Amino acid sequence: MTSNKTPPQTFPAKLLANKIRIEPTDDSNEIRELVIEIDHADFQCAAGQSIGVLAPLPQDSDEPFHLRWYSIADIPGKDHHGRPNVTICVRRVVTKHPITGETVRGLASNYLCDLKPGSSLNVAGPKGIAFPIPTDPTATLILIGAGTGIAPFRVFIKTLHRKYPEWKGAIRLFYGSRTGLDTLYRNDPSEDLQQYFDEETFKAFSALSPEPNWADPIAWDLAFSERGNEILSLIEKPNTYIYVAGREEVRKNLDTLFSKLLGSENRWNLMRQDLEKQNRWGELVYG
Repeated sequence: MTSNKTPPQTFPAKLLANKIRIEPTDDSNEIRELVIEIDHADFQCAAGQSIGVLAPLPQDSDEPFHLRWYSIADIPGKDHHGRPNVTICVRRVVTKHPITGETVRGLASNYLCDLKPGSSLNVAGPKGIAFPIPTDPTATLILIGAGTGIAPFRVFIKTLHRKYPEWKGAIRLFYGSRTGLDTLYRNDPSEDLQQYFDEETFKAFSALSPEPNWADPIAWDLAFSERGNEILSLIEKPNTYIYVAGREEVRKNLDTLFSKLLGSENRWNLMRQDLEKQNRWGELVYG
């Protein structure tokens, strides 16, 4: 989500850490994890929210800054001074102009990926609660994340298991990437989702592309078709919630897949409308 409109309130911050979570084969598939210290003791944020980062623009720009929102990717903490620490995941955006073929670099993503620990920056927010935790501890959660859209589910699942010990509901996580994003959450067993793979109720399914190339389609159809009957039986239960996060195309792909599972586009549209009315559908979709 991007906007250059002046946010309601901004806070000075400092970058504490900037580490690679996926090694790039080129600039376009680099993913970094950043830890930001916010210099405001009363700043409060929670799982499911986002913070905005104000990236500088060229001096000849008509706008004072470029505002980009990032999902909080870990349970927020505080240092010994009481200052909040927030973690976000950032994918470096490098594309080609469709007409000129020139390299186009994302303003916020490249600013953050190149930022050195100790650097000052400004943040806004927080805002939004995309994925509320159901009050029913036996509810089923179907979580679908693409690319860095997996980040909000990382903190969501960790919050669920750490702060809601009474939770007994099933969790089905589908995560898709074109660059092997599974390593982002399997390479640090003490902190990431690997620790929940032994939970009886938790199952994760990868929907990786056939080849590690950002241009390849995410193999959602394969991941879903193999578990179509289970997904349908879960959706039909009145205490199943579906949460989706990722770029805009993930929503379009899922509409197609669910339409196939249900046998028709109309049937899926009606079901999704019911899910939305019952607050059993949540999405965090960005351009």
